[in-house]
Amino acid sequence: MGALNILVAVCLTYVALLFLVAFMAERAALRGRATWLRSPLVYTLSLSIYCTAWTFYGAVGNAARSGLEFLTIYIGPTLVMIGWWWGLRKLVRVGRTQRITSIADLISSRYGKSPLLAVFVTLIAVIGTTPYIALQLQSVTLSFASFAKVDPQAMQFADSEATALWVAGGLAVFTILFGTRNLDANERHHGVVMAIAVEAVVKLCALVAVGVFVVWGLGGGVSETLARIDASDIGTWQVDNGRWVAMTMLSAAAFLTLPRMFQVLVVENEDERHLRTASWAFPTYLMIMSLFVVPIAVVGLDIMPEGANPDQFVLTVPLSQGQQGLAMLSFLGGFSSATSMVIVAAIALSTMVSNHIVMPIWLRIAQGGAVISGDVRHVVLLARRLSIGGVLALGYLYYRFSGGGAALTSIGLISFSGVAQFLPALMGAIFWRGSNHTGAVAGLLIGFLIWVYSMLLPSFGPGVFLSAEVLEHGLWGLSWLKPQALFGIEGIDPVVHTVLWSMSLNAGAFVLFSIISFPQPLERLQGAQFVNVFQHSGNPQGWSGGVAQAEDLMVMAQRILGPVETQTLFQKAALEQGLVGFLPEPTPDFLQRLERELAGSVGAATAHAMVSQIMGRATVSVEDLLAVADETAQMMEYSSQLEAKSAELSRTARQLRAANEKLTKLSVQKDAFLSQISHELRTPMTSIRSFSEILRDTEELSPADLEKYADIIHQEAIRLTRLLDDLLDLSVLENGQVNLNIRQGVLQDLITHAIASTGAESSGLNIHRSGISTDILMETDLDRLAQVFINLIANAQKYCDADQPELTIQVTERDNYLIVDFIDNGSGIPAQAQDMVFEKFSRVSDRQAGGAGLGLAICREIMARLGGSIAYLPGQGGAAFRVSLPIKMKMAAQ
Repeated sequence: MGALNILVAVCLTYVALLFLVAFMAERAALRGRATWLRSPLVYTLSLSIYCTAWTFYGAVGNAARSGLEFLTIYIGPTLVMIGWWWGLRKLVRVGRTQRITSIADLISSRYGKSPLLAVFVTLIAVIGTTPYIALQLQSVTLSFASFAKVDPQAMQFADSEATALWVAGGLAVFTILFGTRNLDANERHHGVVMAIAVEAVVKLCALVAVGVFVVWGLGGGVSETLARIDASDIGTWQVDNGRWVAMTMLSAAAFLTLPRMFQVLVVENEDERHLRTASWAFPTYLMIMSLFVVPIAVVGLDIMPEGANPDQFVLTVPLSQGQQGLAMLSFLGGFSSATSMVIVAAIALSTMVSNHIVMPIWLRIAQGGAVISGDVRHVVLLARRLSIGGVLALGYLYYRFSGGGAALTSIGLISFSGVAQFLPALMGAIFWRGSNHTGAVAGLLIGFLIWVYSMLLPSFGPGVFLSAEVLEHGLWGLSWLKPQALFGIEGIDPVVHTVLWSMSLNAGAFVLFSIISFPQPLERLQGAQFVNVFQHSGNPQGWSGGVAQAEDLMVMAQRILGPVETQTLFQKAALEQGLVGFLPEPTPDFLQRLERELAGSVGAATAHAMVSQIMGRATVSVEDLLAVADETAQMMEYSSQLEAKSAELSRTARQLRAANEKLTKLSVQKDAFLSQISHELRTPMTSIRSFSEILRDTEELSPADLEKYADIIHQEAIRLTRLLDDLLDLSVLENGQVNLNIRQGVLQDLITHAIASTGAESSGLNIHRSGISTDILMETDLDRLAQVFINLIANAQKYCDADQPELTIQVTERDNYLIVDFIDNGSGIPAQAQDMVFEKFSRVSDRQAGGAGLGLAICREIMARLGGSIAYLPGQGGAAFRVSLPIKMKMAAQ
């Protein structure tokens, strides 16, 4: 087998190993055994995605071409981690408190939660990252080509575009499989992060192994290698001050603003205390990565033929010496460097595209807006998966149209310069409360246009996007508009030129427009929360709305978070407010919590828009206005107390009104019950009396008449007995005098018996069962539990008003409770009557009514005696009841 075939086999094996690592990490996280995944070491290793193919291959090529200038790409991040640790901590804290999902989410959230600003930042991020993805594809393609040249059995490696396409496709599949498994960004991508940590170790070991071989195997030891370095041009200390400053600043800015770096640095951060370890461990990692760059470059220039690509010295030097095993390890190191960057960048960009472009468009065109029926999660996940494919496709197209011939370093600098345009807006977001949306947009727009015109478009060469005439003489023949000599300043390095003009005009416009324009109230509120994140943990805004919107909020949240998570969130909030049921009052605290939960899935700007669509215009609280106005602490405290008292009084008044309304309803129900019960008792008794008198006073009756009248008396007696039994049963249950008959039975048989007892299926009600296996042993009062099931099925049979009535019985297990849901497809119970359904004498509808309104009250008392509960579930489409039993009532089937 040839070397290239072996390399392909090793590469596929390595990819399979990464799949296994990612899969095991995901499983461990789902089982709650992911403590080791949340260690500072894993977090530090995940930051190694900064070290892409540019640093693995390109650093050596940069050293061979420009001497020690390659050090600037390591100095920038090192200065940030060591000298700006407190700033990173603030950035991470903002990300956690505001549920930030991307750098576009942070900037848009800070500046008024502007959807348009989020779209603009997303587009810049996608365009700015595209050359960097092309760089990774180019490095992998060149690596395959290097192996093909030394393999006599290999065919001529000419179709590099096909190789790049296959690599891009494989990376897209891996990223989709492990980067879009869950929706909530706060659940984090444990599998991907763990795979990246493994790749960090692989590329470090590979580069060190090649360095050791070069120094001791080819260089003759440390002393002789140092002598070679002193004798080479690389050892000459030649520093272009302007370029060194620009490169160092670019690398520091990119460390903060590259979408992939923001993803692992802020979004994937489990604990801000991990920064303490990373502040020294990551610079150490960078130091080891750079340790052998110069020796490899010097030895490579000595032993490799003239014209050899120095970007590939890490790979071609071992190959030239017949060290194929070492060369394959080197290939895996470069492959790891490239793939880890592409995977995380694709995840970050796909999140931005889905949250800030797809979701706002979907909300605008979908009828019904935020409360439209249907699960929205599949829309978001599909958008992210398609976005991942689109991002990889853009990288491939850039590689193809740019020719793939430029040095890796120069391609990387294009991306660095593009994403660095986020820096002024990002710094203003967390340090300057006076910055605003207008300044951010102006600065980003000017900086982005200058970067595109002076660096991105010229990178394709003349004749692709800019003609040779424009490159030589400027746009419209104006010399001061030459792409790489703007405003008539010539003779500056192209990188320094772009950084100088784009960043200075970007920052200048940001400051100027922020000063001359006035921020909106929401911007000032967000500014207080971001800038003073360690002091302010309150809500940045309030909302105007009433209880009527609570069910709409639940319907909307279920489309994003899922039914289980939404019902848990709403029920917990209701309990905290002292309410019974699943619908809390839409207080500012609850709405802020809901918005942050939604932000973890669809971004802050989209979440804000969805809640706004239901609740209406946002209002500003007195406390927040005082915080924005920087009033004295005493005044803020006094106003806060007044606001809290006012809110408490308002909530108490609402609860009293609700209680009064409920008492009024109970009084009406009581009167109705007395009328109904007298009717229910009088009717059968009248029938019994009348027909018994007929039997007594009429001497000649046919056998048929005798049987008919006797049957009527019997049926009316049964009816009367049933009513009296219900009254007695409820009285016994309420007084706690019931004796439970605890025995074992199978849940499946219990549900089947309940269905058969009602005759529901024969009456036209279609019943479906779903959920976990119902073949479960129960140890409870089976007769009482069956009575509850029979009542709920009978209610669906009587009251479901759908054309084709259906009842779904769903069994689940959650939080040490066995849950049995009964959900029909009818119109359900009106919101104003939901709090009364379990009260005695309550009858929501007279349709096919055959009782006195005691059935659900009896069910509630039975479940209370069994240690469980029964509740009505709003927002399910039809009538929905949930029966909950503690897990101790269930035993594993034998």
